[in-house]
Amino acid sequence: MNVYVTAVISLLAGLGTFLIGFKILSENIEKLATSKLKQLFSKASKNKLVGVGVGAATTAIIQSSSVTTVMVVGFVNAGVMTLYQATTVIMGANIGTTITAQIVSLQSFDFIGFAIILTFIGSFMNLLAKQDRIKGIGYIFAGLGLVFVGMKCMSDSMSTFRDSESFVHAFSVINNPLLLLMIGLLITALLQSSAAVTTILISMAGAGIVVGNGGNSVLYIILGTNIGTCVTALFSSIGASTNAKRASVIHILFNVFGALLFMIMLLIWKDFMDDTFGRWFTHPQNQIAMFHTFFNIICTLIFLPFTGAFVKLSQWIVKDKKTKQEPKSVYLDERLLHNPSVALQQVRKEMVRMCDIAMQSLGIALNGFLSKSTEEENKVFDGTNDVNIACKNTITYLVKLSTTNLSYKDESTVSSLHDTLGDIIRIAEISDNVVKYTKKSIEEELHFSDQVKDALQEMYNQIHEMYELIVPIILNNDASTLSQVRECENRIDDMRKEMIADHIKRLNEGSCQPQSSGVFINLVSNLERIGDHLNYMTQIVDTKMNRLNA
Repeated sequence: MNVYVTAVISLLAGLGTFLIGFKILSENIEKLATSKLKQLFSKASKNKLVGVGVGAATTAIIQSSSVTTVMVVGFVNAGVMTLYQATTVIMGANIGTTITAQIVSLQSFDFIGFAIILTFIGSFMNLLAKQDRIKGIGYIFAGLGLVFVGMKCMSDSMSTFRDSESFVHAFSVINNPLLLLMIGLLITALLQSSAAVTTILISMAGAGIVVGNGGNSVLYIILGTNIGTCVTALFSSIGASTNAKRASVIHILFNVFGALLFMIMLLIWKDFMDDTFGRWFTHPQNQIAMFHTFFNIICTLIFLPFTGAFVKLSQWIVKDKKTKQEPKSVYLDERLLHNPSVALQQVRKEMVRMCDIAMQSLGIALNGFLSKSTEEENKVFDGTNDVNIACKNTITYLVKLSTTNLSYKDESTVSSLHDTLGDIIRIAEISDNVVKYTKKSIEEELHFSDQVKDALQEMYNQIHEMYELIVPIILNNDASTLSQVRECENRIDDMRKEMIADHIKRLNEGSCQPQSSGVFINLVSNLERIGDHLNYMTQIVDTKMNRLNA
């Protein structure tokens, strides 16, 4: 009995080591390939094959179809990916996840002992290296080595169970296809990892433990794991937008339809495994891994032409809400925290959205001042309120992002984005100040000449031109417009000096009301401060990042 207890402990320890190894492996591959992942998702266009390729490549890097699908749900929830694009990416994710089984099946070869040495090599690389990139590569080696260590432990424990007649008999009597499918589904849903279940199955096959009556029996469990892996994405869609829920439903529909289609085929073709992969591959580990890959590729090829049908079916299942409230933060979604690079790009988009609102409020407020009207003041105050709420949400999001496994460059970016949020809030607050100046000028019956109004309008136009130049800097860290931004900021400074000098000249000539000085000088100074804040945003986001990339 003690032998079997030790074997169970060895199995669980091996599984834990395997999962930790894969986590270390995937996190560091993702960290090194973070910019590539961002580019991959940006290429998920209307082309179906491109979407499939993006899903497959991303999942092959992350080593988890669940994480990829959760990220896709996040993109749909943030409104940056359509359901059609999401559907193709989800299909590709199912193909990409099969690389896990292929890696696990390598235990059928004799080089595993040498592969375990990677843990030793990777650990010393991480300890001795000074560069983050080299440390990351060391972690990749160590993670890959731990994967093989875990597989070795599981394989050895299965050898113990193989000698137990009762254990072997228990698995041999379970031959009902539906029951086997449900076993795969439930265990995967419980562990939230189809890779873990597939690894155990491959280790059992390598130890000579046969599920059911052999042949197709083990394949039904594989079909079940494909359905069970949908649970993670389903949970992630709780509380999300209607389209995000539909993306999760599409994931379930695709996997369920594929599993049912293959189940029917396997029931009809009872010797499928023996006639195909059993004949082509010697080791049972490779047979299972190849079926897993074959199954997902064929399902994608069959269902890809029916992408539109999947979308329509999900829309029929998940109805539109009758009352829809505009979210305060459009681009932020916690599901995207799995990939810091993508999450940071979403923060940049959210910041540009906030700045758009602040600049629109400024335009409305200045038009009210020039026309001596306060009719639009509520729009200005609402805009400032929206910016403040979005800013709080963004700060919370950045704090959560800081707790993830960030690279040094991403940590610096998070810090710089915190500073930039303050500049956006200042711009929104200046819009409120302009409304106050409008009220005061109306109450005190202050008069401003057309020449002054034209100068104020020209100053605003210069500010707006400057803002348009910094948008690509914020979004893409593009320094090509940086010199033009500096020129705009200098012109705004010169305009303030010139306008105040002209005002003093008019006061001396007696052609201007002295009581207007407070409102005019404060208004011009506030507008000039907006140019300063826009300039600070380029210095923080662009200069720091370019120094890091140099």
